[in-house]
Amino acid sequence: MHWMILLFAGLLEVVWAVGLKYTEGFSKPLPSVVTVVAMVASVWLLGVAMRELPLGTAYAVWVGIGAVGAAVAGIMLFDESASVLKLASLALVIAGIIGLKLATKA
Repeated sequence: MHWMILLFAGLLEVVWAVGLKYTEGFSKPLPSVVTVVAMVASVWLLGVAMRELPLGTAYAVWVGIGAVGAAVAGIMLFDESASVLKLASLALVIAGIIGLKLATKA
């Protein structure tokens, strides 16, 4: 259950990372509210997941999900480059997330 909570926390990290782009420096009210709510919920869920998961593992997985998700969102939503090196690097981050999951007993 804690892994599912951590996954959701990571997905909310993607929401707030993308939301930051849409806030235009927190000058747009609705995207700003969505972003702040997603930030708070993401960190709160990370804390809940850490009740059972090790700190280093939970934090690294949370950041990894957020980083990969934000990079993919940048490619899909903002026409950012999708070079072979970038995609290979994202695959390595995903491999690291999987490795941490497999290495954790919780």
